[in-house]
Amino acid sequence: MNLKKILIGAVIAVSAMSMLAEATARPAGGGRSIGRQSQNVSRMPAQPAPQPAPRQAQPAPAPTTPPAAAPQKPSMWKGILGGALLGLGLGALFSHLGIGGALASALGSILMIALLAGVAFFIFRLIRGKSQPKVQPAGFGGNQNVYAMPQQTGSATPEIGSHLQPAAAPVQQPAHTQWGVPGDFDQASFLRVAKSNFIRLQAAWDKGDVADIREFTTPEVFAEMKMQISERTVADYTDVVNIDAELLGIETTDTEYLASVKFTGMIKPAPDALAEPFHEVWNLVKPVNGSSGWLLGGIQQLA
Repeated sequence: MNLKKILIGAVIAVSAMSMLAEATARPAGGGRSIGRQSQNVSRMPAQPAPQPAPRQAQPAPAPTTPPAAAPQKPSMWKGILGGALLGLGLGALFSHLGIGGALASALGSILMIALLAGVAFFIFRLIRGKSQPKVQPAGFGGNQNVYAMPQQTGSATPEIGSHLQPAAAPVQQPAHTQWGVPGDFDQASFLRVAKSNFIRLQAAWDKGDVADIREFTTPEVFAEMKMQISERTVADYTDVVNIDAELLGIETTDTEYLASVKFTGMIKPAPDALAEPFHEVWNLVKPVNGSSGWLLGGIQQLA
């Protein structure tokens, strides 16, 4: 009994999945190329996907180095006072060690003279160093005339970061160039009627209304659509959410005109489904002698 229930459930599940697959969005013609095909449409170049503009390189911030503390110059008077105190201290030291007053005084005088001579020499070097001009070391602001930038006549000084590569402008897709469209052709009215007929034909396709389909199509396209409708087991659902049309061009032969209209937009394959994008070209034909109006002569899928 359990095995029988499992088999029945599997059959029901497979049938439901099959019906759901058939109910997916299939525009009129089954989403395939049928009928008349335009060679001009086939030769249209594929439009590449837009690339993102490269980001502009930002200049790296200059590293900040804390200023080094200026070295403190030794005080001249500090050395002189230090030498005098040192001489007095040596004299007291000699007296403490038992050296006679005359000898101690002589030794202290000699040391004092030596210290005074050293201080005098120090003062002489200090004065001489200030009188000589300073020389900038190479690599730290030296040779400025050698590395100076030439002045540009009649132009402003370039700003910081002016040598960086500018950001590339977004690639503009070239506008489509129509072929064979007369200058006095009312494209706006033509495309408005084309969009209306597209929606009406989708409704007739979903219902399987072959009589209404016959009014919009050539015998070749009608035969193909009628055969597809007879082969399907469930009716299609195609809700055109929005639609746009573009006249690509008109080809003229001795007997007829062929206008290629590109349809783009969004359709829903089920009432509660999300809208899906679509795009295809309908090739509409009309006799040159004006014996009939525009009819759907072929559907052409874009690569």
